[in-house]
Amino acid sequence: MAQEIWQIHGSLQLGETLRVTVLRERSLLRVDGRCAVYTLWTEGGPATVSLTHTGDELRADAIGPGAERALTLVPRTVGLDDRPESFQPASGAIRDLHRRNPGLRLGSTGRVFDAMLRMIVGQRVTTDEARRSYSRLVEMTGQPAPGETGLLLPPLPAAILRLDQGDFHKAGIESARARVIRGVARHASRLEEIAAMDREPARARLEAVSGVGRWTSAQVMGAAWGDRDAVPFGDFHLPNMVSWALAGEPRGTDERMAELLEPYRPHRRRALLLLKMSGIHAPRYGPRSATSIISRDV
Repeated sequence: MAQEIWQIHGSLQLGETLRVTVLRERSLLRVDGRCAVYTLWTEGGPATVSLTHTGDELRADAIGPGAERALTLVPRTVGLDDRPESFQPASGAIRDLHRRNPGLRLGSTGRVFDAMLRMIVGQRVTTDEARRSYSRLVEMTGQPAPGETGLLLPPLPAAILRLDQGDFHKAGIESARARVIRGVARHASRLEEIAAMDREPARARLEAVSGVGRWTSAQVMGAAWGDRDAVPFGDFHLPNMVSWALAGEPRGTDERMAELLEPYRPHRRRALLLLKMSGIHAPRYGPRSATSIISRDV
């Protein structure tokens, strides 16, 4: 077992920060108040990390072959270099939400394939459908994590490549998304280099992948690279939510969303996450379809 302790400057909402960074997937992440456990693969092997936030200290205990490397990633994962207090919205809903969530930190995992797999699964389906499909992929391919937590490890590219179309079908993933997922898994090592690249070259390399557009690249840049200004244009619901929350307009477009979020640059991702955490929804008109298009990437 390896252990490390960091001093925390300012607030830290550990659970919400990790749910944004790691994933709201119960087989990979468990949160209980100021304690959390999550799993990951590192260059040294698998690891399970347990975090405890007490006062102005954050303690991390890690087990598994990748424990030492996993500890070095904790500050990045929980956004210890993020300074939420530097975000100073002048007025309105974003300011109020930020004041209610002063400890939401935007961290990043540095693990590009993990993020890409989650986001591609989320293309063209509802949020609930995406979560179910990703959970099934984890159950099919994820190995037990070190320790006795009952958690699993995220799927490895090699494990994903062993799946056939029947397996993807059982996970609720049709051939178009499965094809993109396989392509990403085949080129995973090159895509992992994005975590150390500058912002624009990293985004360009992502969008050079067939089936990856602005929505997916923004989500991956936020979760894996740490882009705190990333905006996932191409989302079905976000423009309506932003237009309603910030302008009282029940329907919006990508262009209108960009206009309303412009004052919050370079914290536009933070503004969006605060709005999503608030549960604000634009009014719904008429019957809802069984499946709403979330992304137009594919």
